[in-house]
Amino acid sequence: MRRTEILQEVRLMRFEESYCLWKRRELIQEEAARILGVSVRTFRRYISRYEEMGLEGQFFWSK
Repeated sequence: MRRTEILQEVRLMRFEESYCLWKRRELIQEEAARILGVSVRTFRRYISRYEEMGLEGQFFWSK
């Protein structure tokens, strides 16, 4: 597995964890975005893609 693939997997795992915490109201969007190193607007886009397309939709993240 290449380094870029590993980093992508780490980002996906972090997103899933942040998303679950946000859904359980243990984090607010600002905190989840900070954990991921993105803006709140970007986190909202991730949420929208995740809820629409599942985890596969997250493979199109651009940094």
